[in-house]
Amino acid sequence: MATTTPAGVRAHAKHGGGSGEAPMTHRQIMEALSGLLLGMFAAILSSTIVSNALPEIIQDLGGGQSAYTWVVTAALLSMTASTPLWGKLADLVSKKALVQIALVIYIIGSVIAGLAQNSGMLIGARVIQGLGAGGLTALAQIIMAAMISPRERGRYSGYLGATFAVATVGGPLVGGVITDTEWLGWRWCLYVGVPFALIALFVLQKTLHLPESKRKVKVDWAGAFVITAAVSLLLIWVTFADDKYAWLSWQTCAMVGGALALTLLFLLVETKASEPIIPLRLFRNRTITLASLASLLVGVAMFAGTVFFSQYFQLARDMSPTMSGVMTIPMIAGLFVSSTVSGAVITKTGKWKAWLVTGGVLVTAGLGLLGTMRYDTEYWHIAVFMAVMGLGIGMMMQNLVLSTQNQVAPHELGAASSVVTFFRSLGGAMGVSALGSVMTTRISHYATDTIGSLSPQEQAAAAKAVGSGELPDMDALPTHIRTWLESAYGHGIADIFLYVAPIAFLAFLVTLFIKEVPLRTSGALAQAAEASEPKAPTAAASVAPEVSEVPVAEEAPVISEPLPSGIPVRGFVRGAESAPVPRATVTLISLTGRQLGRSVAQPDGSYGVDAPGTGSYVLIASADGYQPQASTLVVGTEPLAYDLLLSGTSGLSGVVRAAEGGLPVKDAMVIVTDVRGDLLATAVTGEQGEFALAELVPGTVTVAVNADGFRPHAVPVEIGGTGVTRVEVDLDSGALLQGIVRAPHGPLADARVTLVDAAGNVVGTATTGSDGAYAFTDLDGGDYTVIATGYPPVASALALTGPGVDGHDIELAHPGE
Repeated sequence: MATTTPAGVRAHAKHGGGSGEAPMTHRQIMEALSGLLLGMFAAILSSTIVSNALPEIIQDLGGGQSAYTWVVTAALLSMTASTPLWGKLADLVSKKALVQIALVIYIIGSVIAGLAQNSGMLIGARVIQGLGAGGLTALAQIIMAAMISPRERGRYSGYLGATFAVATVGGPLVGGVITDTEWLGWRWCLYVGVPFALIALFVLQKTLHLPESKRKVKVDWAGAFVITAAVSLLLIWVTFADDKYAWLSWQTCAMVGGALALTLLFLLVETKASEPIIPLRLFRNRTITLASLASLLVGVAMFAGTVFFSQYFQLARDMSPTMSGVMTIPMIAGLFVSSTVSGAVITKTGKWKAWLVTGGVLVTAGLGLLGTMRYDTEYWHIAVFMAVMGLGIGMMMQNLVLSTQNQVAPHELGAASSVVTFFRSLGGAMGVSALGSVMTTRISHYATDTIGSLSPQEQAAAAKAVGSGELPDMDALPTHIRTWLESAYGHGIADIFLYVAPIAFLAFLVTLFIKEVPLRTSGALAQAAEASEPKAPTAAASVAPEVSEVPVAEEAPVISEPLPSGIPVRGFVRGAESAPVPRATVTLISLTGRQLGRSVAQPDGSYGVDAPGTGSYVLIASADGYQPQASTLVVGTEPLAYDLLLSGTSGLSGVVRAAEGGLPVKDAMVIVTDVRGDLLATAVTGEQGEFALAELVPGTVTVAVNADGFRPHAVPVEIGGTGVTRVEVDLDSGALLQGIVRAPHGPLADARVTLVDAAGNVVGTATTGSDGAYAFTDLDGGDYTVIATGYPPVASALALTGPGVDGHDIELAHPGE
């Protein structure tokens, strides 16, 4: 079968098709990433920029500590619930269109939030903001994975991580500055992301060019609704637990039980859905499962730091919103440095697990140290603690996503990436809700412990400040009450970090069990670009494709059925004389050896597989009784018709007999070579002279037979396309003539012996050695003349029959001797 690419297919690659073009340069990647980074910066900024402004926002709009928590949690909730849906849509439709839609949703939510007149309206607008932010954070990872190989992705993940770090931890700083600026005010904290989003829309339209997947979209709306309901119920429970009701109460049982029931329903829905938003088969992969669990735990630590630091610096240390943001710069710096440095080193070495493990240690240590702070702890201590925590988060956050993306095929990048992001956001949302409730309890606890030291008038003022349900206005409190309340806030918030430290330690333990798999050197688009000059694999390679960069252990998911969607590759598998080959197995693999789809030919020989996108692939066909074949093909944007021709693996059998008498020849060596003389197979005849050879390629071969006492014989044989070809070989007797040439003093060396047949033809010549011996083999029966020279020549006549003559010695001498 020819292994060259069909002309029609080559035309697709020539005229474009995205991935069939040359690999993207660093400049092109950075231009495309710039829009993504701007959009993601705006999305993450909106999640954290309100942190330092929240005390003033809640004082203006009302709502107390529960509203304080829900302004943050609402955005995290919608971001968490929508992330898997965005990820799944990215596997089905245009990623570029999706990221632009997410930007528009984010802009709408931001405008409504800035116009909010009460805390309820603000929380609702934050839900809309979170929907857009969920799309931006998920799609940024997915699009980057589509453009860049995992090995190179470490470099660019550093930029992504740095953007995430600056937006996450720098948001409170920006929010504080805006809030403290009289001519702006806190509402501009909600507007500030809009210009970034508008610029991102323009840049993405100009620079982001990805191949579009054109197929029918099947969105798992039922799964999206059920998982949203389950997460929302959990967040409502942890938000109001220990405030509206006790942790151990009938409300807890009802809400937790309902969340578990909804989770079980979600699992059932996902098993039935044709396009599940979270493919459950992904969790068969140990790395994806452990990375998701670690992301859940890291999310708690990451968002706890950004949300509760603002309350600590403003309420426990009497800092302005601007200064409370400035105080968090050590954490920003640590996160920025570790994410960029780790990304660059991972790109250079391909090793990533050490960064995850080290990050787990640093996050745990940083949180534990932060748990020791009080309202009057020296700032440089807190700065060091924050820097340690930031270094750890920077090492873990992006590399958990990278380790997951390295495990999946290109068509599942969206789902796999969104799974890890989903669990990280879920951890953050649940952590903020639960820890906010716990913080209120701890602050009240420490306030109650020391309220007895105040005078009756001070106690009344303190009780009003703590028990009103609103955030206290520290500037309006007397000095003694203010110091007392600052101490309560400092100790209570420190307890939050102390409680999160064991969670970070669990994340560290999880990373220990993640198996490090070398990073692939090709991505979804780069993988196709590698094939701009494809090399056709050999038949042997089609049986066992060389996979030097792809993990093939338990970590590598293998898709053993046709892909549910993609660019169709259809055709027929045919054998000799165009006869269909039913039950032939057709496998589609990437150029790096990853299996992407498999199909079994129908009775008419038809097959069908779906390529995940445009690019170059290897198609392998095999069937019983046929030679496996491999072909490199380039898939364009249109369905591809491609027929496969299999050469049958045929057999050769026969019998070897003696030409005289027809008796079978035992222990004869049968050798089969191709037209180039390459050895294909050998066999030894049995008692009846029989032999059999299997797995031979159809075509012309040479069958040579050699046996003691017979002359070698070779015949050309045409092996058919199917079945067993039979041949009979008759061997002529091969007589032997040998002896010693002697002189008067003994055996004569260097004597020349010539054998001449009855017609006068020279049959052969020989020169004796030091022992005087000579020999002629494979001779026909008949009359011969033997002439020996070295002394005066001597000629003698003899007749050869049967096995020949052994011991035909010749005496040579000078006359008279």
